[in-house]
Amino acid sequence: MRNLIQYCEQQNDWDAIFGKDATYNPYDLSEKDCKRLANSLSSKLSPENLSCDGELPRGEIIAKARYLNGVVGELQAYAATKGFNIPEIDY
Repeated sequence: MRNLIQYCEQQNDWDAIFGKDATYNPYDLSEKDCKRLANSLSSKLSPENLSCDGELPRGEIIAKARYLNGVVGELQAYAATKGFNIPEIDY
């Protein structure tokens, strides 16, 4: 669950930059939280976003994809243990 915790903390940090309260508690996510995180991950795993429109070197793309796919797996496992239905993550 290490990747999911880190991802939630990153999302909370971004929310804080834009003046929003921290919304993700990785130890107590709601179904709505899981759905929002799944949609965010789907977007971040799109080829354009993953590669920063082709600007990232191949090694960085691979590392980024490995991390994000790790988050996906942990989010899906968390949602399954809670009985939540989350959208498919396309990439």
